[in-house]
Amino acid sequence: MRWFDKRYHTFDYEMKSTFGCKVTKLSLDGGFTCPNRDGSIAKRGCIFCSEMGSGEFAGSRAVSIAEQIKEQKKLLSSKWPDAKHIAYFQNFTNTYGSLEQLERLYSEALVEKDVIGLAIATRPDCLPEDVLDLLEKLSKTTYLWVELGLQTIHPQSAAFIRRGYDLKCFTNAVERLKKRNIRVVAHLILGLPRENHCDMLESVRFVTGLGIWGVKYHLLHIIRGTDLCDYYLQNPFPLLTREEYIDLVSDAIELLTPEMVVHRVTGDGPKSQLVGPKWSLDKLRVLSGIDQELKKRDSFQGCKFQFGS
Repeated sequence: MRWFDKRYHTFDYEMKSTFGCKVTKLSLDGGFTCPNRDGSIAKRGCIFCSEMGSGEFAGSRAVSIAEQIKEQKKLLSSKWPDAKHIAYFQNFTNTYGSLEQLERLYSEALVEKDVIGLAIATRPDCLPEDVLDLLEKLSKTTYLWVELGLQTIHPQSAAFIRRGYDLKCFTNAVERLKKRNIRVVAHLILGLPRENHCDMLESVRFVTGLGIWGVKYHLLHIIRGTDLCDYYLQNPFPLLTREEYIDLVSDAIELLTPEMVVHRVTGDGPKSQLVGPKWSLDKLRVLSGIDQELKKRDSFQGCKFQFGS
């Protein structure tokens, strides 16, 4: 199977197939916080989360949504001058506010020129019924999806990263979103300490079985200023090598259904703040390595998916 020149169902393929043009994501900061930071659940956040709420490449909350969109579009215009855009509310928890605040921010983004949809990153425990009502209403007039950070299905790892909710909370949120025909993207972290290759693929199989729209694979990387960095410096644990990661992601791609959209296959941090693994900075080499590994195997997304697995 082929999705343009790839052996997996990329976000780029999905957008071009749907809209007939290049579609980019504009990473925005809506000024939110998180119940895992404001004391509602905890105060330190997830162990890997930075002071930017894992949004180092997002716009600045010091300026309006309109200004952030203008700045982000300017950064991308030289490469993709005719692109359309998804307004991506990325960092912290982007449904953790009053209904009036959410409606205002989402509406501000959607009125901007060439913005054709919304991507909203949030937590499964921050989706009350009135927020779901709003998301459902918006999904009927614009292209919309919700991103949920599962990261792992294993309780020990979830406790280590201080996720703050259990697996049932996640699956419940997925079902509530699906009942309203809202697209769902799950985030998974590959390389968590004390998880082996099989453990990580168990999380992939679980997510695949949920019948959701998309998935993001993130490489565990260590960013200065996070509690994960402090832990790593005091209790060093092995980080995945490039070769291990490419092999793992290739296995993970094979387990997905062909219909699932792969939004991301790696992740990194700002060069100035990245402790490791340093090889992650060469993203093109990682992407090329995954392409080459799938070609060497003569495999593709979905080739090992099993119904009922």
